[in-house]
Amino acid sequence: MEAGRQRQGRLWSNLKEVCDLLHIPAASSMANEELLFQHVQFKTGQRIHTIGQPFDTLYIVNSGFLKTVLIDEYGNEQVLSFPMKGDMLGVDGIHTRHYSSEAVALSDCDLILLPFKKLTALGRIHLELENMMYGVMSRELVREQAMIGMLGALSAEARVARFLVALADRFAQMGYSSKLFNLRMTRHEIGSYLGLTLETVSRTLSAFNEIGLISVDQRTIGIKDPEALKTLRRLPPSRTRSKPATGKVKGGETVPSGQLLAAL
Repeated sequence: MEAGRQRQGRLWSNLKEVCDLLHIPAASSMANEELLFQHVQFKTGQRIHTIGQPFDTLYIVNSGFLKTVLIDEYGNEQVLSFPMKGDMLGVDGIHTRHYSSEAVALSDCDLILLPFKKLTALGRIHLELENMMYGVMSRELVREQAMIGMLGALSAEARVARFLVALADRFAQMGYSSKLFNLRMTRHEIGSYLGLTLETVSRTLSAFNEIGLISVDQRTIGIKDPEALKTLRRLPPSRTRSKPATGKVKGGETVPSGQLLAAL
């Protein structure tokens, strides 16, 4: 495990380790805080919490990958997020004291339990901790707002491109390769998250592979041209696509393929 200590056969983390995982500073007043927070392991496919379950705990991802979903009356899933290391789950349960979404492990996961009563009691003692926790929750909200804005403003191809770039950035922040990584989520789940069909996601990934922006080997993605992915608006028609690194624009000027794609 990346943080924590063994106690009574279980893994625990102290408050400083929790703050480090959330990327917030541990104030000096918390230096001697002896409280420990328990780790719990979940297997791939296990549910961490379900919709309507009474809320009493926040969860912090120490390792692994998850998805949070809404489920309608017909059993259809809408993917809300793909939490990974350093993310907090369960915030949606604070308002009604019941979780309004479901969290499911996409891989074997190690989560730190943060009992809400314990957190609020700590916040009364360490005011700076309370403010920092609000900051963590706000960070999650800003990320969700950015996704909503993206869904309304971008083409299907641009949504997939930005998703890959954001995922690569997250892997880099965790100390992993941003150039080659495995998708823990299915193409159907990516489509649900981006407001696209499975077929559109698969077709777009294949097109990116065809023109050399990425490489695709089942769930393994290699990022070949991150700058082009960041600026891509739409893909050119399939009959005009080519894999070479340069293309012609009006006037005969030769430009990098990424710039050509962004201009289309």
